[in-house]
Amino acid sequence: MRYAEIDLLGVYVAPIALMIVAAWLLLLPVRRLAEHFGLLRFVWHPALFVFAVYTILLSMIVLLAGRITG
Repeated sequence: MRYAEIDLLGVYVAPIALMIVAAWLLLLPVRRLAEHFGLLRFVWHPALFVFAVYTILLSMIVLLAGRITG
């Protein structure tokens, strides 16, 4: 598994930075759906639950990117 810097308008950006943004963008509709259907009422700590979902999304992106580039 090898990650190389990405040239973004002349600035080299670490791949994890783009993965963090991608995970956050994926989290927005997931969180909105959970709020719409009232799923966050059933968890002990909603902010902690959302953070855990974000961590899961980020790890999935990292693993998928590693499999594609590896």
